[in-house]
Amino acid sequence: MTTLRLSLACGPYDRTEALRTGVVRPEGIELVYVPIQSPPEIFSRMVTTECFDVSEMSCSLYFIRRSRGDFPFVALPVFPSRMFRHGFVFVNRDSGVESPKHLEGKRVGVPEYSQTAAVWIRGILQDEYGVDWRTCRWYTGGVNGIGRPDALVEWPRQPLAIERVYDRTLNDMLLAGEIDALIGARIPKALGRDPRVGRLFPDYRPVEQDYYRRTGIFPIMHTVVVRESVYRDHPWVVHSLYKAFVASKAWCLEQMRFSGALRYTLPWLHAEMEEAERVLGADPWPYGLEPNRTTLETLGRYVVEQGFVDRVLPLEELFAPVAVVNE
Repeated sequence: MTTLRLSLACGPYDRTEALRTGVVRPEGIELVYVPIQSPPEIFSRMVTTECFDVSEMSCSLYFIRRSRGDFPFVALPVFPSRMFRHGFVFVNRDSGVESPKHLEGKRVGVPEYSQTAAVWIRGILQDEYGVDWRTCRWYTGGVNGIGRPDALVEWPRQPLAIERVYDRTLNDMLLAGEIDALIGARIPKALGRDPRVGRLFPDYRPVEQDYYRRTGIFPIMHTVVVRESVYRDHPWVVHSLYKAFVASKAWCLEQMRFSGALRYTLPWLHAEMEEAERVLGADPWPYGLEPNRTTLETLGRYVVEQGFVDRVLPLEELFAPVAVVNE
């Protein structure tokens, strides 16, 4: 069989390092790994020009556009980016926001209204704390730098107060008291440098651990998509790629568990891994559809509740069927 050359744009993650370095090679594929640190850059380049065969992709953007029928990509049940989000609600300490309900009616900044991190945060605030985010006034723009890729913007199909900000950063607006709070995937540079800015949940780690114990949800941020034309012409590639992503993650965890020397510059790396296993189980970062069904269905519900689409396609239609691999 002739080897198929495919490009993959993805963050330079430890869990994909073996794919980037060639330690793991997908069956039948010569993989050209393009490591890009900024997720919005990957998404924007893929959406506007389809310049990669395979790429990391915003999960909310994929759910929205695929459900609308205008997205020429199919997703693998691979999730290279996940993150708990209670620690990503930042407030101006003079705004009077001391509890989640205090956010109602406030001015809230967000990089993109449809950003996956923001979708999760609004959903969690509603489900866990009864926050009516519809009462907020929303300001979208760059957190620490001006501007965001317009190709990634999706607007809700319901009347909300949303204003685009082009001439200053959300970080500066939060410092100046022009917005009361900020949510999203980036930490404002003022945090830890200026006493006016703090977290809504200062001790967020136990809050997030309790959230997981009660819900079983470790929020998924990104998936991996293949161009529809590649999938149509070579349907076997999704199985090869899925197996390779699984093998790469397993290799990563094996390296991290090596106790002769610390692989990463985290003094308590092994203690962190032991705690993650106690809270999240033996595989804290599962791939595949079934282990992530609750998480994905919750994200789909949030996308609908927040007015982006009337319905999200069933997961079996959103994700390519792949052979299950025992990790």
